[in-house]
Amino acid sequence: MLNLKHLASAFCLLFIFQTASAQLGFSHEIGVITGPLQFRSDFGSRDDSETNFGNTGFGIGLVHYLNFSYRADCNCYTADTYFNDHFKLRNELSWNRTNLEHLGEWVGNRTNPDGSVELRNTPEANQLRGHTAIAKNLDIGTQLEFYPLSIRSFQSFGYKIAPFVSLGVHYTSFSPEVRTDYINPDPTAIGDITDASNFYSFWEAGSVDSTPGNTWSMVASAGFRYKVGRLADVMLDFRWQYYFSDWVDGLNHQLEYNKYDDWLVWLNVGYIYYLD
Repeated sequence: MLNLKHLASAFCLLFIFQTASAQLGFSHEIGVITGPLQFRSDFGSRDDSETNFGNTGFGIGLVHYLNFSYRADCNCYTADTYFNDHFKLRNELSWNRTNLEHLGEWVGNRTNPDGSVELRNTPEANQLRGHTAIAKNLDIGTQLEFYPLSIRSFQSFGYKIAPFVSLGVHYTSFSPEVRTDYINPDPTAIGDITDASNFYSFWEAGSVDSTPGNTWSMVASAGFRYKVGRLADVMLDFRWQYYFSDWVDGLNHQLEYNKYDDWLVWLNVGYIYYLD
């Protein structure tokens, strides 16, 4: 179950900050985003294309921007400073979901000494093949976006495309689902995720855990906006998000080649509306 208490606290802090910002007269933008993502976790082999393209999911979100270049209280531009004309503050509430399975070399086909090809049928391969999960994450956070071109000129149709880069921090509530279809010789252990013998034999006990939790993550992205109307933009955004936890997918096998925490890449498109 998602830890909604922590998320509610974070949302309240954001709301208080936005209320204070509104008193300063900054204008606001709201929007929606959605798109496919790749979840890079302990499932499969690192840098294996079948794993990376097989463990894909999708995400959706609501975004809110503080636009420092324009004042909502007077319908006029703010002081002409570099920060006001090149930065926006982006706040986001998003959710993503990915089906995970072990793919690639250790569960796929193998070539025998006689040249024949067959599906790996070792106990270890069957343990990996039977182990699947669903990563589900609810995010709330803030990013600072930098626009190398003038935000004012973009808003006044000086050009149609405005590229940007961003960096920020998100708070994540994760609730993975884990299951195994491995047929254990002990019939009482079939499908039991608390029984380590149902999972890869070389992992330590406790490597699989579907307990919900919370963590922070670092978010970096690059993209652009395209002006489609006086008060509307469409956006393309490519995101890299690194979680400060290795349990987001419900698996932390702790072998020597498990060098990184969980992370993802997300290509999303969005529609942004200016609140005039």
